[in-house]
Amino acid sequence: MQVPIQHIYKPSREGSGLLYAWFLSMHTRVDIILYSKKTEGELLLVVNRIYDALCRLEKMANFYDPTSKLAYVNRTAFVSPVVLSEELYSMIDLCLEYNEKTLGCFDITVHSENYNQTTIQSVHLSAEDHSIYFSRPGVAVNLSGFLKGYALETIKSILNECVIENALINMGNSSVLALGNHPVGTGWKVNDILLHDECLTTSGNDSSERRHIVSPRDGKLVEGARQISVVTTNGAIGEILSTALFAADGEQRKALMGIYAHCRVYIYPPC
Repeated sequence: MQVPIQHIYKPSREGSGLLYAWFLSMHTRVDIILYSKKTEGELLLVVNRIYDALCRLEKMANFYDPTSKLAYVNRTAFVSPVVLSEELYSMIDLCLEYNEKTLGCFDITVHSENYNQTTIQSVHLSAEDHSIYFSRPGVAVNLSGFLKGYALETIKSILNECVIENALINMGNSSVLALGNHPVGTGWKVNDILLHDECLTTSGNDSSERRHIVSPRDGKLVEGARQISVVTTNGAIGEILSTALFAADGEQRKALMGIYAHCRVYIYPPC
């Protein structure tokens, strides 16, 4: 049986120590580096909190897990309104908000039956009782283009609560949180990009054969081996933007890069 969490700890002469831990979650490998004056045991407790938080998010919002709360919503919200937890409600509400803020390029309903650009208008939230209702059959909400970025923000909250000032969290090289500094330098360098209290989120295809992002324009998989990375201070927003920028056409991408000019955007290979 595989041990869920594995780790290595290295103390330093200055009284601080570096803990490197890794485990599998959200269909990817999660690598964690914590640099702190806390003991090995204390840092392991932090890692365990992170692990438990990711398991909770996956159980709540994994589109592909038939036992998740989100899967239940997708099966039943057309029949009658489904009351959501405050957290899941706020996640879906934010994604609906950013559908408009990304010119429709980020759409959590692209995996619906008979999808078109108006499908998202069939998702109705009630702020009064935190419920969700679909006004037509076949609608499905998929948070996959958002969940890892949201997870980074959840992890950041845990690290702040535990007073961990220097940390690097890497979820499959596509969703990265960097806090504070590397033990021997300023910030953290990831793929030649220097991060300091920032998140790096990447969306795209690493080959012409491996495609997974659906275009809201036509409901088809986006073609081409290209990746887009975004550096932001908020991982959830960064995940949304990288997904939207990848799904956008040239004109939409130019417009979005103007709207979000405060974010750093990297396109590979360059246009």
